[in-house]
Amino acid sequence: MLSAGWLILTRIKVDHLLQTYFDVLSRIELQLPVVLGLVLGIMALMAHAYHPIVHAIAITEMAFWVWLWTLYRRNKAKFKKQGYGPVPLNTWVNPPADLLKPGDLILTSGNIAKELHESVGHAEMVLKMPNGEKMLFSSYMDKGTCFHPLEDLTGPAYKGHYVALHLKQPWSETQAAKATEIAESMVALDKQWAAEENIRVSKRIAILPIPEEWKAKLRRTFHASGYDWFGTFMGRVADNRWTCIGACVELYQRMAVPINQYGTGLLGVGTTIFDPILPVRFLADPALELITKNEQLNQKAMISK
Repeated sequence: MLSAGWLILTRIKVDHLLQTYFDVLSRIELQLPVVLGLVLGIMALMAHAYHPIVHAIAITEMAFWVWLWTLYRRNKAKFKKQGYGPVPLNTWVNPPADLLKPGDLILTSGNIAKELHESVGHAEMVLKMPNGEKMLFSSYMDKGTCFHPLEDLTGPAYKGHYVALHLKQPWSETQAAKATEIAESMVALDKQWAAEENIRVSKRIAILPIPEEWKAKLRRTFHASGYDWFGTFMGRVADNRWTCIGACVELYQRMAVPINQYGTGLLGVGTTIFDPILPVRFLADPALELITKNEQLNQKAMISK
């Protein structure tokens, strides 16, 4: 009964799990039931059942589990490994800067991607500054929420890889300007929180009956950069500090971009527990579309004309 119930649930979700194969959790959600389902089927065959129908049901369930595993293996061929995990086969890796527009989301490799065995683990958003220059907006562990040059990722000095997604509904000039204003206010708010938090931390450390040398080490250890460390492990989006993807989610939401709901928490009940917002999940977000090699071919065709 356990195997049959798990089989039904897996079959209901299999289309979504195959579509989001690039997410390590989706791969686990399909691999684990198949393995355990087959184990339970073998155990049922080895059991001394009083009625042969038990063995017939076990064989039938095992056949379905094998079928699901075949679907999984076939689907794997639609992806390629990039960095530490898979991306769709037709992905344009490292598209040029002139192709990127305000509101585009850039997903890059990094340490988090390495630990999770995913293709991407860091997020940036392209914004257009008042002087017309395109900049990147994100949050870093050592700097907090900030702007930095687009060339940091798209220039020759960058040795990693990135993929990018366009907004399906591109921003107008007015919307792009508004997004930049919101981002600037978020940077200011983040810096204000970090400054106030460091004052609070210093006051707490100052009252400790320990040598000044130890106090100095504690201040360095607990120095607030403006990065939301809790957001790295939980699915929350705070109102005055962010993770890299949290900053992008906050800006998209303020701009009324219809992205998926992220950070819903354990069992989807809104607790944010055990549900960090992973950048790789944006590869399947309905408000965004991945820049693929088809766009690369179109660009080459236009240049040749």
